[in-house]
Amino acid sequence: MTQNILVIEDDDIINLLIVKYLKDMGHNAVGVSSLAEANAYCEEHEPHLIITDVRLPDGDCLRQLPKLTENQPVIILTAYGSVKESVEAMKAGAFDYLVKPISPDELILVVKRALDSAALYSDHQFCKRRLQARENATSFMIGQSEALQEVKQLIDAVAPSAMTVLILGESGSGKELVARAIHARSTRAERNFVAVDCCTLQDNLFESELFGHERGAFTGAEKLKKGLIEGAEGGTLFLDEIGELDSTIQAKLLRVLETGQFRRVGGTRDLSANVRIVAATNRNLKEMSEQGSFRPDLYYRLEGFTITTPPLRARRDDIRDLVDHFIRNHDFSRRINKNITNKAMRKLLAYNWPGNVRELKNVVERAIILSRDKKAIRTEHLAFSLGQSSPEASLTFSFNHDPTLSELEQIYLEMMLEKHAGHRASVAKTLGISERNVYRLIQKYGLAREKV
Repeated sequence: MTQNILVIEDDDIINLLIVKYLKDMGHNAVGVSSLAEANAYCEEHEPHLIITDVRLPDGDCLRQLPKLTENQPVIILTAYGSVKESVEAMKAGAFDYLVKPISPDELILVVKRALDSAALYSDHQFCKRRLQARENATSFMIGQSEALQEVKQLIDAVAPSAMTVLILGESGSGKELVARAIHARSTRAERNFVAVDCCTLQDNLFESELFGHERGAFTGAEKLKKGLIEGAEGGTLFLDEIGELDSTIQAKLLRVLETGQFRRVGGTRDLSANVRIVAATNRNLKEMSEQGSFRPDLYYRLEGFTITTPPLRARRDDIRDLVDHFIRNHDFSRRINKNITNKAMRKLLAYNWPGNVRELKNVVERAIILSRDKKAIRTEHLAFSLGQSSPEASLTFSFNHDPTLSELEQIYLEMMLEKHAGHRASVAKTLGISERNVYRLIQKYGLAREKV
């Protein structure tokens, strides 16, 4: 496999020879003669291996080793070998330490061993991350924002009980993750969590899927089939987008909630439903119940304990943690430790995320693919949904009194700082004033925060 190798050597002849040997091995090799040139190269490229002399015209390479070895193995070459220097190099993270002159066979052997070792380590880290992701499958709540902490507190409060829970929130805001967290922290955690998407099944099939059917209940029912309620026996049944259920299913679900009993389609026996029901919707069930499209009695049964998942724009402080989580735990096989540049992160923080966490996950995973074998995810790798309306298109100010001009100025400044993740230059451009003026306003209203 062809690899990119950087050679840092101020002796032009040795530099050319090493580059030639590496190219003969089938690698892409580039030679530079100073640390400054090496740093400039690494700004634009990502070598798989670095071979460097110790003493260079602009510094001692050993001091740069911790930085150089962060992303790739480093082989040290020197004409002034000593045991002390060798120990220092290995402690600083060098893969190997070779004394000049070095034969082509020795160099080829060490280079192959370094690249094989790096590939093995990368595979190991990848598998380790995948195992950790599986082991931490119940760690659903990523982030430390105030809005998320409130949700966590509600989950902790209701999880140990047997109470029915209604989860409200926009599409993609993590309603199923909240439901799974409730199940994981409940006394039913050892039993099944069964998720049912109320949108995907036709009305005539949904009843059979949910309650099951007896043999001969309808054409094609050649044998008894247990429903999802029985599949969730002793566990949790999660009904996603419950607002889409038709009135007949609503009535039968109400009976399950009120009596704990149900019948299979075509059956005459009452069966016990030992399940906890957690429901979710992005619709306004209260308004639907008032309009007659959702049963009021079922609504009041469901809304005994309600959790509202905040949209991502209300928890921007969590975006960094979410991005890091998605980068570390993506489930396709490109085995490169990715990171995201500050500029790209600012772009993610400034976006309004109409599709919430689901959209963020899609954007990050697409960026991982588009960045190919590069370690850094940059702004050009980010692609956002087109044609989506953004809540930022209009601004709403709410006061319980007639606001002063100063109050309006402060609120608007807060909104712009939130939108642009505290980046003063972007805020200044939006407001049409100087960055210095923005800084003065931030100090005036006590809005200072760490600059992103």
